[in-house]
Amino acid sequence: MRFVNAIRLLAILAMLFGGLALSRPASAQVAVEFSVGFAPPELPVYEQPICPGEGYIWTPGYWAWDDDDQDYYWVPGTWVEAPEVGYLWTPGYWGWGGSAYVFHVGYWGPVVGFYGGIDYGWGYNGRGYYGGRWDRGHFYYNREVNHVDERQIRNVYNERVENHVNVTRVSYNGGNGGVNVRATAQEEAARRERHIGPVGAQNQHIQAARGDRELRASANHGKPPIAATARPAAFSGGGVVAARAGGNYNPPANRGGGTTNRPANENNRAANNNRPENNRAENNNPNRPPNASNRGGTNNNRAETNNRTTYNHPSEVPKHSAPQAEANTNQKYQQQQEKLAQKQNQEHEKLHQQQEKEHQRVQQSANAERQQQMEQKHQQQTQQMEQKHQQQSQKMEQRQQPRQQAAPRQNEEKKPH
Repeated sequence: MRFVNAIRLLAILAMLFGGLALSRPASAQVAVEFSVGFAPPELPVYEQPICPGEGYIWTPGYWAWDDDDQDYYWVPGTWVEAPEVGYLWTPGYWGWGGSAYVFHVGYWGPVVGFYGGIDYGWGYNGRGYYGGRWDRGHFYYNREVNHVDERQIRNVYNERVENHVNVTRVSYNGGNGGVNVRATAQEEAARRERHIGPVGAQNQHIQAARGDRELRASANHGKPPIAATARPAAFSGGGVVAARAGGNYNPPANRGGGTTNRPANENNRAANNNRPENNRAENNNPNRPPNASNRGGTNNNRAETNNRTTYNHPSEVPKHSAPQAEANTNQKYQQQQEKLAQKQNQEHEKLHQQQEKEHQRVQQSANAERQQQMEQKHQQQTQQMEQKHQQQSQKMEQRQQPRQQAAPRQNEEKKPH
């Protein structure tokens, strides 16, 4: 089953990079998330590099998780060109999910949504964004919170920013010691706007950070030597800024973390350590980000597993596909796999349409309690469907294994003596 899952994930990765190479995605917030058993370090203190040019928007640094090393690593803050005129960046954030810390991936959209109330600085003070605004197709920078060279960029203004959230370097929401802030109605509405996930430059930036051993929390103890860069993945030169102060990093002895559903080929880990962690091109509905734990495995009892990806809606689940046929694969078995994948995708679409109708009806009622109940119902429906699909695939694979093992014995009997 691990081989089947690896093939599926590789297919998602191929589609993702193919889409990035041909056009910018116009779909949804990236839905890959992480769940970890202990909290990330505090945010380090650092200076913002000078903005490299017009149209660049600041994306603050954050602690990401590497499941292979069971360690947090710092993704430096950097300036990124907006994928579309009028779009702003909503940072990702860590939040307590009841049994583990879950990472909610950032996204581009016309309005800045909820990012956990985390005070990332430089215009991201926990609520909204005060670093700049779009006006008649141009981005104007607030000099009060941004480092801008006015000889190169003349679209500037001054606006004093008051922080109405408790100033803290805590990097996660909820749980023990986390920021105690909930999304407002406006932020929830922003979450349902049209979204674009992290663009190619951001994914390259994440890859570079993940491959730099000095950015591991276990190596820098919460004070990364590269805290911010002027451009994505540019980790050397004049635009690199080191942290002035770090935060406490006290992982448990075993550093027990969670697992991820990031698109990666498990059979190629030794050859490629720079895989994107926050990519997903299959999500056709940006309305609601999922919780995270690991979708794989044979035990589907949620009470016993904290590290499975929990999808809230069918649109967030990667499409099912038959594993790539090997040379000795039974043709009938391959056709059965393809037929099963097609049927499962049809069930996803049917449930998706049903849930969307319910979502529209409840949204019109403006009843927050009913909306929450509906979301819980949708999450349960989606999880039950995925558990059923997982069991179907496992049973089909188990039925095929005895046949594959029996085939060599049959051939041996036919061999002349």
